[in-house]
Order: sequence, then C-alpha cells, then structure tokens
Amino acid sequence: QVQLVESGGSSVQPGESLRLSCVTSGFSLDDYFIGWFRQAPGKEREGVSCSGNDRLSTSYVEAVKGRFFISRDNTKSTVYLQMNSLKPEDAGVYYCAAAPLRITGPVVVKAMCAPGEFRYWGQGTQVTVSS
Repeated sequence: QVQLVESGGSSVQPGESLRLSCVTSGFSLDDYFIGWFRQAPGKEREGVSCSGNDRLSTSYVEAVKGRFFISRDNTKSTVYLQMNSLKPEDAGVYYCAAAPLRITGPVVVKAMCAPGEFRYWGQGTQVTVSS
C-alpha cells in the first residue's frame, strides 16, 4: 500500500526557513516521479517543485526559484523540500505526491509537474508565514 506522510510544517516569520519531509512507503522511491504541491485558501493546488527519477532533474515554480530545493534520499524513502527566505505568499497546505512514472530531464519534469499527473498524495502539512 502506497503511503506518503508529510511533516515539518509550522508557523514562521518572513525570512525564516523550514524543511518539509515526506516519508514514503509501499513502493521504491527510485521508480516514482515525486512532487511537492501547495494550496492556499481559495486557490487551486499548484506544483511547487518536482524531482525526476534520476534525482538530478528538478523543476521549480518561478515564485520559489533560488529559495526552495527538492531532494530525495532513497535509502530513507524520504523526500525533502528545503524552503528558505519564506514569504507570506508561500503559506498554504503543502502536499507530497508520487506517480509510478519514470521521468527524467528538466524540461519533461517541469511539464509533468501538475496535480493531474500524480496518483498518490499525502495528507498535507500546514505552512504559515506571518509577522
């Protein structure tokens, strides 16, 4: 049974950092395309960052480039999202998602980083950014 469990969300002030973790089980992380998504109140869920199976191909939504970094530790079956210099507009519920696809190359990873491409979802973790 595929499971994704996020943690690490918290309430922080602008400029601070957080690291989200997504512990996966029921599948081999190597074989899955992974993404982080967020949803703010009243807004659609958007792709924040995705990671290809090669762990080198990554994509980021323009608003977080240079501040957020996705990584995966296959030995721990865990995916991370390091979030630096947080802004109020980064607030929302962050979801980890997985798809049984082999996706590599930054162009394809970016094109596939959309909610409809993912089959499995975690329950989400809340991030609040306010002063």
